[in-house]
Amino acid sequence: MKLSRISPILLLSLTLLCACSGKEGEKPDEKDAKPVVKVETVQERLVDQLGNYTATVEAQAVNNISAAMSNRIKAIYVDEGMRVSKGQRLVVLDDVNTTNYQIQVDNAKANLNNVQVEYNRALELYKIGGGTKQQLDQVETQLINAKNALAAAQRTYRNAAENTVLTSPISGVVTKRNYDPGDMTGQLPILTISQVQPVKIVINVSESELPKVHKGMPATILFDTFGAEEFKGTITMTMPTVDPATRTFGVEITVPNPDSRILPGMFGRVQLNLGQANHVVVPDRAVVKQQGSGNHYVYVYKDGKVEYHQVELGQRVGDAYELLSGVEDGSQVVVSGQNNLANGKEATLAK
Repeated sequence: MKLSRISPILLLSLTLLCACSGKEGEKPDEKDAKPVVKVETVQERLVDQLGNYTATVEAQAVNNISAAMSNRIKAIYVDEGMRVSKGQRLVVLDDVNTTNYQIQVDNAKANLNNVQVEYNRALELYKIGGGTKQQLDQVETQLINAKNALAAAQRTYRNAAENTVLTSPISGVVTKRNYDPGDMTGQLPILTISQVQPVKIVINVSESELPKVHKGMPATILFDTFGAEEFKGTITMTMPTVDPATRTFGVEITVPNPDSRILPGMFGRVQLNLGQANHVVVPDRAVVKQQGSGNHYVYVYKDGKVEYHQVELGQRVGDAYELLSGVEDGSQVVVSGQNNLANGKEATLAK
């Protein structure tokens, strides 16, 4: 009776064991399976070396409109943001001083005439022996002083007259206004006029880049204000000294601005073509960023295994990257299946 009860239990256990051993034999261990990868052969090629910089737009020239002497402002005809032309009337000042300076000129002329008469008389007397050389020299000195006094009075009058009506010496945009009509002029300029046809941008290039930059070199500029619209400029000057703080050289780029759309203070992104270099180019799918760092790497397939190569990225070239280091010409790089890879692991090529 006991044997008949045990036999079914043993039979069931044997059946389960056989079933389990049969499944293990039918399905191999997934950990031992080789990952399948896709590869592409990469080669060296010439790649444009593009330098990218940021800078702020500056006016080509800046003129501060000021009075030569303190005076009251009668009228100002322009305001900030307005465009002005060369020779345009900008400010009218009180002309009360002009009348006073004209009187001083008239007095200086009258004094000069009187001294001139005295000098002529002293000269005639000296010629006929009626006067001494010392007397003649004294009157001649008075004559010279009178001429100088008239010249000074005329100069003061001209300055006052010229500063009664202030005009713009350049065509440009009013970028600053410090006073209103009725104010007395002070140390600050009344107006600031900035020339914006053309404008300039000053970028900073490194010591290694400087030999590749030269006068007349073209530049491409993008402004956040205008989106993807490209503007063309030309390098017009490189600074002869290095900035000790940044170890960079200033490079001035002139940008034509016929319609005055580009204004001082705008943010610009400048791109220069610094030549070409022969480097390996890999598909962007091959480049993997290491988590938790800024490092990038590429898996290279060789002799049935993959190798982990840390790389230094250069320019982006369409849907690929230029590599400055890390992968040799003619290598097979993995472009698909990197998630299951490790350095030195065997892999199978996808068919």
